[in-house]
Amino acid sequence: MDPLDRIDDIIAMVEAARSVPMSRNCMVDRGELIGALDQLRAELPGELRRAAALLEERDKILDAGRREADRIMHEGEQEHARLVSVNEITVSAEHEGARIVGEARAEAQRLREEVDEYVDTALGNFEQFLTRALASIERGRDKMHALREIGSFVPGDDDRPLPF
Repeated sequence: MDPLDRIDDIIAMVEAARSVPMSRNCMVDRGELIGALDQLRAELPGELRRAAALLEERDKILDAGRREADRIMHEGEQEHARLVSVNEITVSAEHEGARIVGEARAEAQRLREEVDEYVDTALGNFEQFLTRALASIERGRDKMHALREIGSFVPGDDDRPLPF
């Protein structure tokens, strides 16, 4: 079950709880509430681990992109140096080396942009999840405060306790 659904279940459990007469408190089955909170606690680390894994994946992709860019640039520089050493093609070698280095830099920039876009999308999705979770928590707190403001049921003169 999604952690947001679990939070909604806990809120519903508190909302459905019977009020304690003469107070703003309510009676909630302790075991049931603790069980629901334990399940929520068990689910949240998974979401957090998933976010950490996304960040780790982003770092790996960035590192791989940097290594690839460095490799391409190194190869370009080596090719450039080799071509420059030959006298009859010195001018064309300089142009070719510069072109290879330029392509390497362009490829490195393209890879960086792709990685940034991927990470931004993944973090945006996680941000939406957290925003929904915070909104759900806020609604639950608002309901709890509203119930607290309303107060609990107070029996009148003609209300008698139930015989059971």
